[in-house]
Amino acid sequence: MIYLNLFLYFLEVGAFSFGGGMSMISLIQDIVIGNGWLTEVELLRMIAIAESTPGPIAVNIATAIGASQGGILGAILATLGVVLPSFVIILIIAALLNNLLKYQAVRVVMESIRPTVVGLIFGVFVTLGALTLFGTKNIYTPIRIDYLGIALFALLFLVSLLYKKITKKEPSSILIILFSALVGMIIY
Repeated sequence: MIYLNLFLYFLEVGAFSFGGGMSMISLIQDIVIGNGWLTEVELLRMIAIAESTPGPIAVNIATAIGASQGGILGAILATLGVVLPSFVIILIIAALLNNLLKYQAVRVVMESIRPTVVGLIFGVFVTLGALTLFGTKNIYTPIRIDYLGIALFALLFLVSLLYKKITKKEPSSILIILFSALVGMIIY
């Protein structure tokens, strides 16, 4: 039964999430926590690992959760579930794109989705940031300040600013992730 659930839940995530992997995290969080597959801390760790490994974050998270709940077959089914809707939709859109974009309603819908995606990503940022730095999931959970986490966040922020000031360009996301991993391994 777990295999069918993994496939169907991640099919739902893939079908009803817009804006990429980061916008899918809130829906994945609801499903994973609601089914008792992982705790919030375990999910947070999985997200960190999925973010730092090559490939789309939603696929990495689906694969990791599928593997943790159902082994190799669970990983395959969860990954297939999260990828299948996008694959089918992209095939259909590619076949019809030129015809669809001439309609004003289609352009308006596409423009309307953008702020929604930004809101979803911001919501995930606030939720995970509050959990990571303050140990709280909502306003009713007591705050437990993680001074080391806040110090690491500040250090990474300052390193990014310093890099930008010296080189006059944005730091590479890959370098930031590698630096974060290195500092995390040293401290933890």
